Amino acid sequence: MALNIVLHEPEIPANTGNIGRSCVATGTNLHLIKPLGFDISEKAVRRAGLDYWQYLNLYVYENYEDFLRKNPGAKIYYATTKAPKCYTDVHFENDCFIMFGKESAGIPEEILRDNRETCVRIPMIGEMRSLNLSNSVAVMLYEALRQNDFAGMKLEGHLHRLSWDD
Repeated sequence: MALNIVLHEPEIPANTGNIGRSCVATGTNLHLIKPLGFDISEKAVRRAGLDYWQYLNLYVYENYEDFLRKNPGAKIYYATTKAPKCYTDVHFENDCFIMFGKESAGIPEEILRDNRETCVRIPMIGEMRSLNLSNSVAVMLYEALRQNDFAGMKLEGHLHRLSWDD
Protein backbone atom coordinates (compact mmCIF):
# COMPACT_ATOMS: atom_id res chain seq x y z
CA MET A 1 0.00 0.00 0.00
CA ALA A 2 1.14 3.52 -0.67
CA LEU A 3 0.24 7.01 0.38
CA ASN A 4 -1.52 9.21 -2.14
CA ILE A 5 -1.11 12.93 -2.81
CA VAL A 6 -4.00 14.61 -4.65
CA LEU A 7 -3.72 18.00 -6.33
CA HIS A 8 -7.09 19.57 -7.03
CA GLU A 9 -6.74 21.77 -10.12
CA PRO A 10 -3.04 22.65 -9.75
CA GLU A 11 -1.96 25.78 -11.62
CA ILE A 12 1.84 26.02 -11.49
CA PRO A 13 3.82 23.39 -13.40
CA ALA A 14 6.99 23.72 -11.31
CA ASN A 15 5.07 22.96 -8.10
CA THR A 16 3.54 19.85 -9.63
CA GLY A 17 6.96 18.78 -10.92
CA ASN A 18 8.52 19.20 -7.48
CA ILE A 19 5.67 17.30 -5.86
CA GLY A 20 6.03 14.53 -8.44
CA ARG A 21 9.70 14.21 -7.56
CA SER A 22 8.84 13.96 -3.84
CA CYS A 23 6.27 11.29 -4.67
CA VAL A 24 8.82 9.23 -6.60
CA ALA A 25 11.35 9.54 -3.73
CA THR A 26 8.79 8.27 -1.23
CA GLY A 27 6.86 5.68 -3.26
CA THR A 28 3.76 7.87 -3.12
CA ASN A 29 1.10 7.99 -5.84
CA LEU A 30 0.23 11.38 -7.37
CA HIS A 31 -3.35 12.14 -8.42
CA LEU A 32 -4.17 15.23 -10.50
CA ILE A 33 -7.72 16.54 -10.79
CA LYS A 34 -8.48 18.65 -13.89
CA PRO A 35 -8.60 21.29 -15.05
CA LEU A 36 -4.83 21.69 -14.84
CA GLY A 37 -3.22 25.08 -15.34
CA PHE A 38 -0.65 23.49 -17.66
CA ASP A 39 -0.02 20.54 -19.95
CA ILE A 40 1.54 17.60 -18.07
CA SER A 41 4.10 17.24 -20.85
CA GLU A 42 5.29 20.85 -20.40
CA LYS A 43 9.02 21.30 -20.05
CA ALA A 44 8.56 23.14 -16.71
CA VAL A 45 6.91 20.08 -15.14
CA ARG A 46 9.58 17.73 -16.42
CA ARG A 47 12.40 20.12 -15.43
CA ALA A 48 11.15 20.38 -11.84
CA GLY A 49 10.77 16.61 -11.64
CA LEU A 50 14.13 16.12 -13.36
CA ASP A 51 14.57 12.63 -14.68
CA TYR A 52 12.29 11.16 -12.01
CA TRP A 53 8.98 12.02 -13.69
CA GLN A 54 9.06 8.82 -15.77
CA TYR A 55 8.97 6.74 -12.55
CA LEU A 56 5.95 8.53 -11.10
CA ASN A 57 2.73 6.63 -10.40
CA LEU A 58 0.45 9.27 -11.88
CA TYR A 59 -3.36 9.28 -12.12
CA VAL A 60 -5.35 12.03 -13.83
CA TYR A 61 -9.07 12.68 -13.37
CA GLU A 62 -11.53 14.81 -15.32
CA ASN A 63 -12.98 16.39 -12.17
CA TYR A 64 -13.52 15.82 -8.43
CA GLU A 65 -16.53 13.56 -9.03
CA ASP A 66 -14.44 11.38 -11.37
CA PHE A 67 -11.77 11.14 -8.66
CA LEU A 68 -14.34 10.06 -6.04
CA ARG A 69 -15.94 7.55 -8.43
CA LYS A 70 -12.58 5.92 -9.24
CA ASN A 71 -11.46 5.79 -5.58
CA PRO A 72 -14.54 4.52 -3.70
CA GLY A 73 -14.20 4.42 0.06
CA ALA A 74 -10.90 6.30 0.05
CA LYS A 75 -9.89 7.97 3.33
CA ILE A 76 -9.21 11.55 2.23
CA TYR A 77 -7.62 14.32 4.28
CA TYR A 78 -8.16 17.84 2.93
CA ALA A 79 -5.26 20.27 3.47
CA THR A 80 -6.54 23.78 3.94
CA THR A 81 -5.62 26.93 5.85
CA LYS A 82 -9.30 27.05 6.87
CA ALA A 83 -9.26 23.76 8.85
CA PRO A 84 -10.12 23.70 12.54
CA LYS A 85 -7.42 21.12 13.38
CA CYS A 86 -3.70 20.66 12.79
CA TYR A 87 -2.26 17.95 10.54
CA THR A 88 -0.43 16.48 13.56
CA ASP A 89 -3.78 15.85 15.28
CA VAL A 90 -4.73 13.02 12.91
CA HIS A 91 -3.28 9.60 12.11
CA PHE A 92 -2.58 9.24 8.40
CA GLU A 93 -3.30 5.67 7.33
CA ASN A 94 -0.64 4.16 5.05
CA ASP A 95 -3.02 4.15 2.08
CA CYS A 96 -4.83 7.44 2.67
CA PHE A 97 -5.19 10.36 0.27
CA ILE A 98 -4.04 13.86 1.20
CA MET A 99 -5.64 16.48 -1.04
CA PHE A 100 -4.30 19.97 -1.72
CA GLY A 101 -6.05 22.72 -3.64
CA LYS A 102 -4.91 24.99 -6.41
CA GLU A 103 -2.34 27.63 -5.57
CA SER A 104 -4.64 30.64 -6.01
CA ALA A 105 -7.71 29.48 -4.11
CA GLY A 106 -7.21 26.13 -2.37
CA ILE A 107 -9.86 23.41 -2.26
CA PRO A 108 -13.40 24.67 -2.96
CA GLU A 109 -15.24 25.48 0.27
CA GLU A 110 -18.18 23.24 -0.70
CA ILE A 111 -15.83 20.24 -0.61
CA LEU A 112 -14.30 21.39 2.69
CA ARG A 113 -17.68 21.90 4.36
CA ASP A 114 -18.78 18.40 3.36
CA ASN A 115 -15.58 16.92 4.87
CA ARG A 116 -14.97 19.00 8.00
CA GLU A 117 -13.78 16.05 10.11
CA THR A 118 -10.89 15.29 7.77
CA CYS A 119 -9.77 18.87 7.04
CA VAL A 120 -6.29 19.61 8.40
CA ARG A 121 -4.01 22.64 8.44
CA ILE A 122 -0.34 23.54 8.83
CA PRO A 123 0.00 26.14 11.61
CA MET A 124 1.43 29.54 10.67
CA ILE A 125 1.89 32.82 12.50
CA GLY A 126 0.19 36.09 11.74
CA GLU A 127 -1.83 36.67 8.64
CA MET A 128 0.12 34.45 6.24
CA ARG A 129 -2.26 33.17 3.57
CA SER A 130 -0.42 29.93 2.88
CA LEU A 131 2.86 28.17 2.27
CA ASN A 132 4.11 27.21 -1.18
CA LEU A 133 2.15 24.18 -2.42
CA SER A 134 5.16 21.90 -2.86
CA ASN A 135 6.40 22.82 0.65
CA SER A 136 2.97 22.08 2.14
CA VAL A 137 2.88 18.70 0.43
CA ALA A 138 6.36 17.87 1.73
CA VAL A 139 5.44 18.80 5.32
CA MET A 140 2.31 16.64 5.41
CA LEU A 141 3.70 13.80 3.31
CA TYR A 142 6.69 13.31 5.59
CA GLU A 143 4.50 13.47 8.69
CA ALA A 144 2.32 10.72 7.19
CA LEU A 145 5.44 8.69 6.36
CA ARG A 146 6.83 9.22 9.89
CA GLN A 147 3.55 8.08 11.44
CA ASN A 148 3.82 4.90 9.36
CA ASP A 149 7.46 4.29 10.41
CA PHE A 150 8.79 5.24 6.96
CA ALA A 151 7.63 1.83 5.73
CA GLY A 152 9.80 0.50 2.91
CA MET A 153 12.13 3.51 2.93
CA LYS A 154 15.90 3.61 3.24
CA LEU A 155 16.61 4.97 6.72
CA GLU A 156 20.38 5.33 6.62
CA GLY A 157 22.72 7.02 4.20
CA HIS A 158 26.27 6.41 3.05
CA LEU A 159 29.06 8.83 2.31
CA HIS A 160 30.35 8.82 -1.27
CA ARG A 161 34.10 9.07 -0.75
CA LEU A 162 34.53 8.38 2.96
CA SER A 163 33.11 6.04 5.57
CA TRP A 164 31.22 7.08 8.69
CA ASP A 165 33.64 4.83 10.64
CA ASP A 166 36.91 6.54 9.54
